[in-house]
Amino acid sequence: MRKIHIKTWGCQMNEHDSERIAGILSEKGYQMTEDIKEANLIILNTCSIREKAEHKFFSEVGRLRGLKKDNPNLVIGVGGCIAQQKGEEIIKRAKGVDIVFGTRSIHEIPKLLDGLSEKNKHLVNVPEQEINTILYPTLRNQGIKALVTIMYGCNNFCSYCVVPYTRGREESRPKEGILKEVQGLADMGYKEITLLGQNVNSYCYNSGMDFSDLLHYLHPVNGIERIRFMTSHPKDISDKLIDSMAELPKVCNHIHLPLQSGSDRILQKMNRGYTYSEYKKKIDKIRMRFPEISITTDIIVGFPSETDDDFKMTMDASREIEYDNVFAFKYSKRPNTAADRFDGHLSKGLKEERLSQAMELQSGITTRKNREHIGKTVEVLVEGKSKSDNGRLTGRTETNRVVNFRGHEKFIWRFVDVKITNANLSNLEGMISD
Repeated sequence: MRKIHIKTWGCQMNEHDSERIAGILSEKGYQMTEDIKEANLIILNTCSIREKAEHKFFSEVGRLRGLKKDNPNLVIGVGGCIAQQKGEEIIKRAKGVDIVFGTRSIHEIPKLLDGLSEKNKHLVNVPEQEINTILYPTLRNQGIKALVTIMYGCNNFCSYCVVPYTRGREESRPKEGILKEVQGLADMGYKEITLLGQNVNSYCYNSGMDFSDLLHYLHPVNGIERIRFMTSHPKDISDKLIDSMAELPKVCNHIHLPLQSGSDRILQKMNRGYTYSEYKKKIDKIRMRFPEISITTDIIVGFPSETDDDFKMTMDASREIEYDNVFAFKYSKRPNTAADRFDGHLSKGLKEERLSQAMELQSGITTRKNREHIGKTVEVLVEGKSKSDNGRLTGRTETNRVVNFRGHEKFIWRFVDVKITNANLSNLEGMISD
């Protein structure tokens, strides 16, 4: 039996790509294994959005060399954004890697594996052509939540971001293919879908269907009870989309809207396409329509030339908006991006200090907002047993908060009402409501 182990870094798009890799290879006779020592084929699906993720990948390849010594027939493959960006360089730098495939060539993996021989010990397929939007086999973990890609690539060219270079230009999937996939998921018992794209709200199919229209198009699918989407770009959040979210009860009461900085000067250098004032007006519109909505964001600290005043504006924005959660990161130099060539790069120590301050501020806000749920009863879609406590179940609210509680296994993959009894930074705790 040929067995494959896949390790994934990065975003939900990468997670879904790994599901597609598993699906394609399962049709070729491979079986998934969680035990890396059992594998005949190891796939590393990489992320290059930050330098740290790249270091982790190369460290992992080094660790795998020992497995290859014990099993000379072991094949190691590298995919994802680092593969798309570096291609042949990976073969030269990371001894032990056999195949490299880009974000646009997942479907070519079987051909690469078949092509390996004594003559062709290393094969690379990193094409530059347009992304293939054909729906390939997908092997998902059994459950009630599924990821659905609706578009690929990005046209925004934020000055710090490698995505346009690793994922290509924007290309939207045909609406019929998306609907067929979602209907198939409903038929298999999935209850929640997350629509994925580097910028979902710039979805446009045949110039006649935008993202708001797509939400209306998918909403009637029987069996699907919750619809989420990631990620949105603030400049493309329209009144039409806000109205659609309000009109469609299956669309979850949560939005992830990256701010990145509270300083207009830094936002301009980042090429984000909006000012803080414009961003805040959209937040106000969303909250006016959805008073209970959960809003999360991304923030980058230590961007080149960021002053104390610029950083203070970001902190002030966090205080003013009071996000439900913030994913904060130190600026990381990435090759091929405009920001890599900017003057005024900050020291590692200063970036770490600012990151610590940003996270400390948000920890207080998140904990307080979570504690406001104590005494309330919330609807939870139960995902399974808690990883930290096998005696408890875990699931998420419509606002994407994690809830842990004691309950019978019969509740797994069902909706239950849970009364919140305690709350902390990372989750809510409760008991099944009578």
